[in-house]
Amino acid sequence: MIKKCLFPAAGYGTRFLPATKAMPKEMLPIVNKPLIQYGVEEAHDAGLTEMAFVTGRGKRALEDHFDVSYELEHQIQGTSKERYLEGTRKLIDACTFSYTRQTAMKGLGHAILTGQTLIGDEPFAVVLADDLCINLGGDGVLAQMIGLYNQFRCSIVAIEEVPMDQTDRYGVIAGEMIREDIYRVHTMVEKPKPEDAPSNLAIIGRYILTPDIFDVLRDTPPGRGGEVQITDALMRQAQSGCVMAYKFKGERFDCGSPSGYVAATNYCFEHFES
Repeated sequence: MIKKCLFPAAGYGTRFLPATKAMPKEMLPIVNKPLIQYGVEEAHDAGLTEMAFVTGRGKRALEDHFDVSYELEHQIQGTSKERYLEGTRKLIDACTFSYTRQTAMKGLGHAILTGQTLIGDEPFAVVLADDLCINLGGDGVLAQMIGLYNQFRCSIVAIEEVPMDQTDRYGVIAGEMIREDIYRVHTMVEKPKPEDAPSNLAIIGRYILTPDIFDVLRDTPPGRGGEVQITDALMRQAQSGCVMAYKFKGERFDCGSPSGYVAATNYCFEHFES
């Protein structure tokens, strides 16, 4: 049974400078809720209760957000503004939060390996808060994936179709179609040029990983950009066992880009603001 979710959150957020010069990109608000809270809520709704964060310098706001602010709560106690903290209070009461630091930016694969001290020897989920995923009226993406993990018992990546001229922004998979929305991965390439891409099925920021991924990552040399790529490690895992790709149900917004961030804000304002 999966209990833990890892949040790699050590990046600098350079595409949002100067806003992210002193504020973690994961704390950028979508309407009045930070990106990281959407991710934690998705994990909690999927039944996960142990939230693990790989952070870096200047990320203390993440820890403070998932903690009690006695002075603030005292100031708004008994007022109509108390309701604005109900969501974070629920998460603080229901979940545990642990943190470790990635001291150098060496890629997503290295960030996940850094989180092993918080995960241990068990399967776990990974959420990249930059990717905001919403499935109105249905299970969240992580809940969908955990249901699949209970069936296949192997690593799973979430995928969506992207325009071919955008494949160089993503890890891209190809494989054997098991059913309309599930593929057994045969090929996985990190940010291929459109002419080199094996398909237009792009990996987005949701993963279920089996614990042997840590040993694979330790033996994975730096790849594209001189970084340890989780895509390379998953390809090795697929060659020796099984990795599934799942075309999820719902909407996904790339909040690491200004255009995606604005689209997510407009969507959430329309559907959730009261």
